[in-house]
Amino acid sequence: MWAKSQAVALGDFEQLVLLGVLRLGADAYGAAIRQEIHARSGRDISINAVYTTLERLETKGLLRSWVGEPTAQRGGRRRKFYALRPVGETALQQAYRAFTAMAGG
Repeated sequence: MWAKSQAVALGDFEQLVLLGVLRLGADAYGAAIRQEIHARSGRDISINAVYTTLERLETKGLLRSWVGEPTAQRGGRRRKFYALRPVGETALQQAYRAFTAMAGG
């Protein structure tokens, strides 16, 4: 009989976005996440796809966000930064374990 799982199911792109946030740490904002994913995976993705996914992951409770200080570089506009919540780290670890278990042997 199948056991009902409490784990949050993550799609492959959601995993890439969460890994981008994790790798960038305090510098995780939309454009930087997009660049990180492209640099490491070679996937050319739209910035809209990144922001849509960030919003969805925040709604799921896996990320938190905050708005930084205005910068002259951006004409006084503010950046929105992201960080993993503990439940987001757990979901990412579970996705990694599932992938490695399926890939092994």
